[in-house]
Amino acid sequence: MSYSENLALRALASISDPLKSGDIIAAGRLASLEMTDGVLQAVLQIPPPDAEAFFLIREAAQAILETVEGVSKARVVLSAHKSGPQIGGRKKGNPHQPKRPEGVQGDCEVKRIIAISSAKGGVGKSTMSANIAVALARSGVKVGLLDADIHGPSLPMLFGTRGQNARAISVGARKIIVPIEAHGVKTMSVGYLTPDDDSPIVWRGPLVQGAISRMLWDVDWGELDLLLIDMPPGTGDAQLGLAQDIQPSGAVIVSTPQDLALLDARKGVAMFLKVDIPVLGLIENMAVFTCPDCGSQHHIFGTGGAVRDAEVLDIAYLGAAPLHMSIRESGDVGIPVTATESEMSGFFDDLAKAVSEKADETPQRE
Repeated sequence: MSYSENLALRALASISDPLKSGDIIAAGRLASLEMTDGVLQAVLQIPPPDAEAFFLIREAAQAILETVEGVSKARVVLSAHKSGPQIGGRKKGNPHQPKRPEGVQGDCEVKRIIAISSAKGGVGKSTMSANIAVALARSGVKVGLLDADIHGPSLPMLFGTRGQNARAISVGARKIIVPIEAHGVKTMSVGYLTPDDDSPIVWRGPLVQGAISRMLWDVDWGELDLLLIDMPPGTGDAQLGLAQDIQPSGAVIVSTPQDLALLDARKGVAMFLKVDIPVLGLIENMAVFTCPDCGSQHHIFGTGGAVRDAEVLDIAYLGAAPLHMSIRESGDVGIPVTATESEMSGFFDDLAKAVSEKADETPQRE
């Protein structure tokens, strides 16, 4: 028997909606249903704040669709992509903005939030974020680090906390997550909240946005001078939404000297300025490689590009970190180089001081 869309719809109609009376079809959850080479994909539209309520629904929908004749495999995607009300050709507000919880919020004692972004992957932004955070902690700053890369969380590996699970405590009627502290830094990552089995997280933009906002509001950060957010790569809806929802005090851009990386860095600067978030400066990573055998220096990714772009963009050049084996090796073993006595820690001490001084120029959160 060949595939029948009516049978697939009937199968989905047997699943009750967790938020509305009736089934998920009657509730208007089904956004699309497409069959391609025996693979049936269904997209369910859901409100991001209630994503957890639909995880079991997704599994149930996927399982029941695979029982439909002609379907060799089913894939169910949760999405919140939906057009908001239009005024003068522009959207009014952010229709997917997660709702802040009522009562106690875990970020209420955080003085300033600084986003660290590269607008692309592969330039060492997460390594930079981790080492700057540890350097700040060593200098006496009360600091936290939130890993906002939902699809590729690297913080647990960089801090040696992989395999640890964050626990929740009750505060009144709410559950607040306790961050995991390592090397003097309070840390939070989706890696602490999901199985450590290398399974991919396939959430779409609005779900990612909601998860990160919740890791800000529902985590007991306590009193912090600075909370650094290791931003996900890119400058799309998810990144714009995060910048608007979290409203950091400022942003720091990380790039290599390579023209290709700087091209994306400029896009990152434009993204933050678009949502009225000041860019505190540009950090150059992998600026120079010193040969361990002969001592000669090599500018593998070019030279002078970051300084030039900072001048053109009229933002501060905050300094540079070299391309060095010890930085990579320390990250692989879960001990940031700034937590060791390596000669490389001095570079990050200088960068941390520059970031802290720039952050001090921004107003504290109310």
